[in-house]
Amino acid sequence: MGQVGILGGTFDPVHNAHLAMARAALDALGLARVFWLPTGSPPYRKPPVAATADRLAMLRLAIEGEPRYALDERELAPGASGYTFDTLTALRAELGPGVSFFMLIGSDQHAKLATWHRVDELFGLCSFAVFARPGWNAGAVHAPRNGVIHVPMEPLAVSASAIRSRIGRGEDVSAMLPAAVLRYIRQHRLYGHP
Repeated sequence: MGQVGILGGTFDPVHNAHLAMARAALDALGLARVFWLPTGSPPYRKPPVAATADRLAMLRLAIEGEPRYALDERELAPGASGYTFDTLTALRAELGPGVSFFMLIGSDQHAKLATWHRVDELFGLCSFAVFARPGWNAGAVHAPRNGVIHVPMEPLAVSASAIRSRIGRGEDVSAMLPAAVLRYIRQHRLYGHP
């Protein structure tokens, strides 16, 4: 399989910045595949707003039609730790040692990398591909480190929390989401949609 990217998050909802990161990673890193890993409700972060079934449905709509995208639901399983180290260890056992992993993260997450569970061991399992986020300079957050690659991409001023807030206020978010995802949100009245 060669090189694969791993894009994790709550995807609450999945939006255009997530898709732009995945596309940029496919091109810049020559990835064979991007695994989309929605998280459950791990103890180290606030729980998602939308139900798991809704987040999965929106993610499926967003990535359909791209054969190099794959949905991996392992972090949603009962008892899953939600820790990247555990997920990558399981993926390594399944895919074998010949596959190189790239964790696709924004520069905001890169700034917090030292707080990740078993971070030093993570560098033995993967490299980190860092993408600029509005307000974060991807290259200036940390001194250069082996295993960290900065992927050029114009940062998009899109966040799931801003989308949820705007939907709740009845504002237009059509430029921030794939059309199919927005239709789903409207049909299911998610995030306070009227």
